Amino acid sequence: MLSDKDRIFTNLYGTAPWNLKSARARGDWQGTAQLMAKGQDLIIDEIKESGLRGRGGAGFPTGLKWSFMPKDNGGQPAYLVVNADEGEPGTCKDRDIMRHDPHKLIEGSLLAAYAMRATAVYIYIRGEFSEEADILEAAIDEARAAGLLGPDACGSGYDCEIYVHRGAGAYICGEETALIESLEGKKGQPRLKPPFPALVGVYGRPTTVNNVESIAVVPTILRRGAGWFAGLGRTNNTGTKIFCISGHVNNPCNVEEEMGIPMKTLIERHAGGVRGGWENLKAVIPGGSSVPLLPKSICDTVCMDFDSLKDVHSGLGTAAVIVMDKSTDIIKAITRLSKFYAHESCGQCTPCREGTGWMWRVMERLVKGQAEIDEIDMLLDVSYQVEGHTICALGDAAAWPIQGLVRHFRDEIEHRILAFKSQVAAE
Repeated sequence: MLSDKDRIFTNLYGTAPWNLKSARARGDWQGTAQLMAKGQDLIIDEIKESGLRGRGGAGFPTGLKWSFMPKDNGGQPAYLVVNADEGEPGTCKDRDIMRHDPHKLIEGSLLAAYAMRATAVYIYIRGEFSEEADILEAAIDEARAAGLLGPDACGSGYDCEIYVHRGAGAYICGEETALIESLEGKKGQPRLKPPFPALVGVYGRPTTVNNVESIAVVPTILRRGAGWFAGLGRTNNTGTKIFCISGHVNNPCNVEEEMGIPMKTLIERHAGGVRGGWENLKAVIPGGSSVPLLPKSICDTVCMDFDSLKDVHSGLGTAAVIVMDKSTDIIKAITRLSKFYAHESCGQCTPCREGTGWMWRVMERLVKGQAEIDEIDMLLDVSYQVEGHTICALGDAAAWPIQGLVRHFRDEIEHRILAFKSQVAAE
């Protein structure tokens, strides 16, 4: 269990004001110029050594991603874009960071931009987060007025401006290249890669896109040292993580915990346990709606980190833990997610445009049992034709929940089909 002294987000619950004075009392903006004085390459090296992996879902090593940015831009602009779109169902961690601890994100943005030699920072925030966007803009104004941002930020000789850009509520804009397209004023559709954003990003210039949580932890890592952060969690899965626990638990919550904590411990210690007790658990989606669900038999022992969940054919994703007890109609739950992904497909790729809608319509029939047993394998086959055959990962996100359902609850689907056939025959 994470000790209080190792917590990064000490105002996650908004028990203190979000403003600059309160943030400084919590340790933010302390010695920022000295951190920058370490040098750009040394900052990147320290983030590499910390083992920090992206907290937005993919889990790519953050320091390595930063190192892809060119060191000499020839006097041309380069950008850091903070992905605050947070459209993944079940996920609400970034929202709390921006609402209660915005200065951690702002200071982290300054340090990350400096390390990557970026000339400006854009925070792309989900359009529905109107209060959070207002708070962010007010916090940026506070930092600028205090000389922490703008020309000669923190007295470091480095000029840095941060701009808040409000999106329009499209899930697809959580994908980094679709986000860039939207930021440029275009329709939010993913770009082909290569070229990667580190070479051709916003306005055709080098760009790195990072999640809110990935950036917000940077100042604390640099102050306390890479070794401290790397000492938390497990090998290749280091540090702390904010988990969003929702669903059939007694105390839904966001909580910062150590990577690698057992799922059962996480739910029982921080969320008050499963409604009706642990034995009443049916399944858990461990990382937001796009990762495959896990049945209770796996949830009993699995740990919450990238590699442990990958080993059981799921993923940590955004660490949004969606708990479902035995009262859940598991087929109906996955059908609802299928409808979401069909609706949110941008329509650019044929497998996703056609496949997500097709899978949803089949799921709607499976909920009622109005299907044939062999359609289960047909549905699974289509999910594999969608997975891995699209420009971005939305196709995968639509396929994985269905694959998880069939993998672990195929007997329930078959039982429902047979029950419907029996009912029809009886009539």
